[in-house]
Amino acid sequence: MAFKLVIVLCFLAAVCNAGQDELKLEADKPLVRVALSHDVTIKCCYRWNKKPQVTWIKNVPTINGTTKPTLVNLSKEEMNKRREMNDGITCYSLNLKDVQLNDTGLYQCKLNHTSIQIFTHGTFLQVYKTLQKTLNLSESVKNSIITAEGVLLLLCVLLPGMMLLCKSKRLNQLERKKGREEENIYEGLNLDDCSATYHQIQRTSQQGPYQDVGICEEDIQLEKP
Repeated sequence: MAFKLVIVLCFLAAVCNAGQDELKLEADKPLVRVALSHDVTIKCCYRWNKKPQVTWIKNVPTINGTTKPTLVNLSKEEMNKRREMNDGITCYSLNLKDVQLNDTGLYQCKLNHTSIQIFTHGTFLQVYKTLQKTLNLSESVKNSIITAEGVLLLLCVLLPGMMLLCKSKRLNQLERKKGREEENIYEGLNLDDCSATYHQIQRTSQQGPYQDVGICEEDIQLEKP
């Protein structure tokens, strides 16, 4: 009895494997990114001579790192059940309208035929928010702003240099003015008068302020101190 049970199980396993060997899953698009409130279409394709029942499964990541599979609510999304036959390839499309952030997840097709359940590779849908522009400026305004920035940058470079040149010029003028003032000090002096005065002062310093009256034979008038 046990031997017959083993044979039956082996036969069923062979039948299942034979049916599974005829199935060939096509490569799905691994990632699809779509902006918030936009529409997107996801496809799953396979080669199989059987007609399985196809349902869409969404795997949502959880906090502990696992995924939670949920059945796609077809009342909200529109599923295109029309098969696309091309070289024996059957494709199913899932059309998502006005996607939201909670629509992010891994979407797979579940193929059911008798006792066989196969999941396709799946496509991960990522919904993102677009960056909002703080200032909506036209191209002409942007060009004007760039031009103004260039003028300001040029002024920032030229003004310090001009200030240094003016300061250097002012210092040179002060030095020349000081030199002219030193020259004007001696400009009104007479050299002959200066020489006579110098010799008179030198002679006075050599002779004493008083002379000895007893020594001198001649009557010499004393110099006043």
